[in-house]
Amino acid sequence: MAENERVPEYDSRDCFKEAVCIDAMRVYDSCSDKDCLEDLRVLFPAARQALVDSATNARIRDVSVLTVYIDLQPIPFNKGFYSVDMTFFFDVAVDLFGGPTASPVPVNGVAVFNKKVILYGSEGNVKLFSSGRGAEDPLPGEDCRVLPKATVQVAEPVALSARLCDRPQCGCEPYCRIPESIAARYGGGFEDCQGHNALYATIGLFTIVQLVRNVQMLIPAYDFCVPEKECVASSDNPCELFRRIDFPTEEFFPPRAGDLPDGSRCCGR
Repeated sequence: MAENERVPEYDSRDCFKEAVCIDAMRVYDSCSDKDCLEDLRVLFPAARQALVDSATNARIRDVSVLTVYIDLQPIPFNKGFYSVDMTFFFDVAVDLFGGPTASPVPVNGVAVFNKKVILYGSEGNVKLFSSGRGAEDPLPGEDCRVLPKATVQVAEPVALSARLCDRPQCGCEPYCRIPESIAARYGGGFEDCQGHNALYATIGLFTIVQLVRNVQMLIPAYDFCVPEKECVASSDNPCELFRRIDFPTEEFFPPRAGDLPDGSRCCGR
């Protein structure tokens, strides 16, 4: 099990063997952000838009990130800095109330959010070729510089709220075109903006954006990573698997007030 794994402790004065050169991705700049995405338009294909039009209320159930499109462009007259344009596509699950049935009707739609940050990614004027890749000569006039790589880490979004809005009141605002690969998951038909109701969701988003470059670094080496534990063969016997589970003593003996952390005690202690 993971909790039984042990990392050997080394004394650098005794175990340092050599300095080795590795090829790694170095982070040149990064930023983290906490965004409250208020009233994002949730789009539905035509077949599901009819359910939204007949509903009188909505409740958000869950939100997940389908994908993130990333576009990286150098900033003119500001060498080494790059604009990272991100387009987030969310799958929004909601329950609709007040339709033909008394029970809530679950439906899924797509919400889109655009975000831009500027980070330092340094400069590079080399061409990178490696085996196993079909590298071709650049076209005339093409920028041959090796750009940094932009990465976006996204935590699980927080589904905060959803609301229905009458279309004449909210209007029919323009929105980003849904890519075909995403639209196919919902049966397509996102092009039509007509409908009686529009649904808006509020989502909490946590992101980390990084600009990294491939560099060669000199690091100290101590030893090879030789596994110290034997692999445990899995068994199909359910009783054998059950015997490996520790007895849940804490479930039978709840903690006393004195065992709780200071922050968990009552104010009147």
